[in-house]
Amino acid sequence: MTKVFSVLAALAAFVLAPVHAAEADGKAVFQKNCAACHMATGKGIPGAFPALAGNKFVQGPEKDPATVLLKGRGGMPDFSQSLNDADIAAVLTYVRGAWGNKAGALTEQQVAAVRTEVQAEKFTAGQMANKH
Repeated sequence: MTKVFSVLAALAAFVLAPVHAAEADGKAVFQKNCAACHMATGKGIPGAFPALAGNKFVQGPEKDPATVLLKGRGGMPDFSQSLNDADIAAVLTYVRGAWGNKAGALTEQQVAAVRTEVQAEKFTAGQMANKH
């Protein structure tokens, strides 16, 4: 019985590892690029930076928050040149599922399609790319 449990535990860890890795990556991208304004709690700063926790826009159609990250909006800068499509998908997946939010994940391919549709700048991996 112990052997069966060990095998099942190992299998579960293997199957769940990519999910946890993606969540960790999205959280790391959030901490580095978003938390200064939107706070680590996702509660934002009232009157200055909107809360992401419980935000209907964030939890709405995937294209909408992806467009904001790619094109910017209001006082929020665009991240089109400083984050690649995988990073944008990871951070949006994290935000859409953190702090009680219950929206679906985004894929790198979905973000790439939005990038093309909204004609956002292409990601540049050079040192000067991170303008934030």
